[in-house]
Amino acid sequence: MHSASYLVILCLIFAVLVSAADLYKVLELSKHASEQDIRKAYKRLSRKYHPDKNTDPGAEEKFVEIAHAYEVLSDSTKRQIYDRHGDEGLRAHEGGQNPHSNPFDIFSNFFGGGFNAQQQVRRGPTVVLDFEVSLADMYKGANIDFMMNKKILCDHCRGSGAASGGDIHDCSGCGGSGVKTIKQQIFPGMFAQSQSTCNECGGRGRVIKKICPHCQGQKVVDHTQHYTLELHPGTPEGFDVVFEGEGDESPDWEAGDVVLRVRSKKESGNLRRKESSLYWRETIGIDEALLGFKRNITHLDGHLVQIDHKGVTQPGYVQTIESEGMPLYGTDNFGDLFVEYNVVLPIKLNPDIRRKLAEAFYGSSHHDRDEL
Repeated sequence: MHSASYLVILCLIFAVLVSAADLYKVLELSKHASEQDIRKAYKRLSRKYHPDKNTDPGAEEKFVEIAHAYEVLSDSTKRQIYDRHGDEGLRAHEGGQNPHSNPFDIFSNFFGGGFNAQQQVRRGPTVVLDFEVSLADMYKGANIDFMMNKKILCDHCRGSGAASGGDIHDCSGCGGSGVKTIKQQIFPGMFAQSQSTCNECGGRGRVIKKICPHCQGQKVVDHTQHYTLELHPGTPEGFDVVFEGEGDESPDWEAGDVVLRVRSKKESGNLRRKESSLYWRETIGIDEALLGFKRNITHLDGHLVQIDHKGVTQPGYVQTIESEGMPLYGTDNFGDLFVEYNVVLPIKLNPDIRRKLAEAFYGSSHHDRDEL
């Protein structure tokens, strides 16, 4: 497939060079991005726009742009020239030839095979974490910054565990195969062979003579990574936000995903949510319950919702206010707000109030009673 479309790829590469897009923006990075950030961005974006997976118009051109950006920014010399002098400086450095690699070759070298091959790579575990946010953030939408601890490949040894490339040697016990062949005599002149994992290299086929001083040969180091959780208005309870490939790294597997399961915090004395509906409990006095009232509720985004009721309000009465509930996720519509009324009675009455109530309920000719 790739040989057949080689001319197309060359045309796309030429188009990328002519457009001269900001290479940092192509990888969705800042100019202060680390080598690790550049690798992560390329891994995520190249998989997203690979033509074998993404058939959308423009995906292949985007794939070429991503490969070109990674090729430059992952090379410390080229990156330094680009940062100082831009694309013109790069062309001058390369003698005006712009000898850029085939983007499929870059992808293959990065993942150790084509897209289908990298799909078969062993993946690390997926981590699911409960993440509590305020109901207001789920109502309005928000970008929430947070930090997470994880394991990343050692920047010094790139996950080899060795002080340098010259400190990695083929295992003398298995000859680099990772297995030992054991020959046993069963009968005179008859032998049987069996294989077992090499106990000297643990089946890796290589041994390290001098371990990396940065990770102490562990191949990975602890790292605290900054992330931003993007919430859209009306985000459902228990909604999963996937951070693809952001699990613990290891040279033995492709990093798994981190899944944040978003839930609202339990906050007392506030609006409560049930799916797309909101619930509010309002306390009123007996005078308001009998004569009517007007009040305001401050909503999650700060706007005021007027509640009013003319006439008698029974204890436990529920009023429905349409379109004042949660936003319906992915739409412009809203659920409803339900207001339940709690009527508070006075603890005791003074004689004058007792007399007036008795007259109101029983008439002026009725004698005052000891208790209502």
